[in-house]
Amino acid sequence: MKKVIMTIMTAAVLVSCDVDQTKETKLPEVDVEIETEAGQLPAFDVDWAEVNVGTTTKTVTVPKVVVVMEEVEVEVPYVDVDMPDDINGEKEEQTLMVEAEVSDKEHAIKIKEIRAMNNNLIVISELTEMTSSLGDKKIRISDQVTLNAPDMNVKYYVVGERPDRVFNTKYKYYSDMNTLNEKLGKDYKVIYKK
Repeated sequence: MKKVIMTIMTAAVLVSCDVDQTKETKLPEVDVEIETEAGQLPAFDVDWAEVNVGTTTKTVTVPKVVVVMEEVEVEVPYVDVDMPDDINGEKEEQTLMVEAEVSDKEHAIKIKEIRAMNNNLIVISELTEMTSSLGDKKIRISDQVTLNAPDMNVKYYVVGERPDRVFNTKYKYYSDMNTLNEKLGKDYKVIYKK
């Protein structure tokens, strides 16, 4: 079973990269007098996706309180991803949005990073408690990034304390960035950072 999993993982890594060999293999030459000449291992250039980050103007619905919504024009981060040789298909524009429902005190939620590896995206947000009291009100807060890329699997993580509301169960919460980084490992490439 381990061999099958390793074969599938190797195939996935090879399919998601564009690899160009830059040097050929050269084995050492051996003389009868036991003199050798140094050999040469192959060298490769690996190209991943070309990523362009900017902003675009979008009309979005912004919650003021749970029962009142208002449309406003805001600058929304825009990430354009070009995969090598279109290995994941045609690009399509999609909105990566993170939301939280809070009570007691105002909070802010911001998308801090988007990381990519193969066909997977990780959206990392930060939830911060503010000083202003909400009294007995409950509000929903959100942040979003527009992504123009081939269809990819997306997972959301929030760094901060999860508010005690049923609405907040759709994301995984971590107490700090170090704990989240240990879980994710170092194989992901950061394609967006705020």
